[in-house]
Amino acid sequence: MKPSPTPIVAALAAYDPGHDLEALRARAPPGGLVELGSNENAFGPCAGALAVVRGSDATALRRYPDPHARSLKSALAAHHGVTTAEIALGNGSHELLMQFAQAYAGLGDEVLYSQYGFAVYAIAAASVGATGVAATARPADDPQAPRGHDLDAFAAALTPRTRLAYLANPNNPTGTAFTLESFERFLSSVPTEVLVVVDEAYVDYAEEPGTASVLSIRDRFPNLVVTRTFSKIHALAGLRVGYAVADEAVVLTLERLRETFNINVLAQEATVVSLSDSAHLDSCRIANLRQRQLLTDALRSLGLGVARSRANFVLVDFEASGHAATVVERALLDRGLVVRPMHGYGLPQCLRITVGTDAEQARLLDAMREALS
Repeated sequence: MKPSPTPIVAALAAYDPGHDLEALRARAPPGGLVELGSNENAFGPCAGALAVVRGSDATALRRYPDPHARSLKSALAAHHGVTTAEIALGNGSHELLMQFAQAYAGLGDEVLYSQYGFAVYAIAAASVGATGVAATARPADDPQAPRGHDLDAFAAALTPRTRLAYLANPNNPTGTAFTLESFERFLSSVPTEVLVVVDEAYVDYAEEPGTASVLSIRDRFPNLVVTRTFSKIHALAGLRVGYAVADEAVVLTLERLRETFNINVLAQEATVVSLSDSAHLDSCRIANLRQRQLLTDALRSLGLGVARSRANFVLVDFEASGHAATVVERALLDRGLVVRPMHGYGLPQCLRITVGTDAEQARLLDAMREALS
């Protein structure tokens, strides 16, 4: 008889990254792949971060990193105007999102997230045996935030069993966002014993004045946690660093779950440098805004539904065009274009496409025209 996992683990479905990119790269057509499926920053990391990685030596690599990542925590605390005791670090924000469920939810509890929210939220709830509750999203034809978070629906879905709520702003995969004012109204209605996690992985791309970080109100809501990542606008996805700004008691709780040395030595050094290079981050934001609008306009001109996005990707709806998203996605893949299918998010008629460079988007649009014809 073989060892068997617990019933909770046996029932889990692993996170689906969309494609086996290593296999696709190995058989890529001439010209290679254009990878627009993972919401990576097409414009790359800052020069200082690259210099850290290129300048590593044998001594740096054979030694364990600082287990507390003191330099990075100090830099983040100064950047956000908080103390180091209010900073938790993760191997990407994914690790932290899972740990919140491990620490604050369990059998008999409910974990709340949006109908079209990041897939990890539901996985986190299931991993601890909690019941995942998907708050109904805004309708697809909503003029402000199609398929985005409906904060009134979130409030209505709260029950005495709710222990944890995940919201993303801007949201993945819809690209929609809520305003600070509307979120503050919602948070005021949430019981203080419910931990509310706002995932701000894409907030640096949101240029609208109303789409502000909720960090500005965290001092009035001890149950509010904000997560960020260096994988998106910082373009350091390969180094895997995320962090949370939270009440000291929450950070101490996560420390009980954190794996020792979870932030490697190169990641600690490169992220400190990247955090200080505001000029590079501004240039990435501006470039993304330009390319996102060009991509949106071009796709709409092909008769496709593209909602306004506040992130570095767009959600493309093929339903009204008469084309099946799965067929188009396969045709793009055959031409070396990788985008993200959305059937796992309950949106089988949609594809999510990352904003790219001029050259990447030109190749995408050529392949899209061929696929649609």
